[in-house]
Amino acid sequence: MPRLSEVITALENLWPAERAESWDAVGTVVGDPGQEVGRVLFAVDPVQEIVDEAVKLGADLLVTHHPLYLRGTTTVAASTFKGRVVHTLIKNDIALHVAHTNADTADPGVSDALAGALDLRVVGPLVPDPTDPAGRRGLGRVCELDHPLPLREFARKAAERLPATAQGIRVAGDPEATVRTVAVSGGSGDSLFDQVRAAGVDAFLTADLRHHPASEAVAHSPLALLDAAHWATEWPWCELAAAQLDEISDRKGWGLRVHVSKTVTDPWTAHAASADTSSSPGAPN
Repeated sequence: MPRLSEVITALENLWPAERAESWDAVGTVVGDPGQEVGRVLFAVDPVQEIVDEAVKLGADLLVTHHPLYLRGTTTVAASTFKGRVVHTLIKNDIALHVAHTNADTADPGVSDALAGALDLRVVGPLVPDPTDPAGRRGLGRVCELDHPLPLREFARKAAERLPATAQGIRVAGDPEATVRTVAVSGGSGDSLFDQVRAAGVDAFLTADLRHHPASEAVAHSPLALLDAAHWATEWPWCELAAAQLDEISDRKGWGLRVHVSKTVTDPWTAHAASADTSSSPGAPN
């Protein structure tokens, strides 16, 4: 079996830490470089539920998209929920490695996986990485549909193809508008409206859209918006990343057993729909 240091080197080649945003916290959080790794689990969030799953699975390495300590900490006491994660990992000899914004902009990266889940054909990055001479890395992806669809049908397809969450897909725009081109960005995307408008696409699918940026975006142009759950837009990357590590393991003869967690760690657990606005429009009296 490979040592953790060897597996981490492979992961760093896929998602170099230097390509992460300056504010990000990526890389190895917990783990002995000399320990052997035989089983790896990929997940979006390094929360206790996922760590318990890694323990039950017998994993030696947990790879997550989101950082455990994005803003730093002064304690890893087990009396805190993040400290309990650290204690559980160490007690069970499980390493934790994070690939966040360095995976967002990778080629292939988070938005490539999102586009693949939606059967979209990637044209190029939404925000190209200026350090990539090939022009393939960058944030978000501009995509095309093989066959144009009404917005209503595209939203339905997105809801079916992405992992199920309480939120589902929120939609802004004319349900009958034709969608031929789409910008996608896994995770929070409402900082990208200028780039989306510049791309001239028919629709933008992302997560965490806030009221004012979304309102201004639809007032600015007939751009359709599809707002999915943050976790759901990033989970497809776990399958992509696992396949990449599987290929490396096969090539190097490591014999790793690589798994993807199907545990839903989206924080929202229920959704109560409003009354049908077509029959009772407006706010209550």
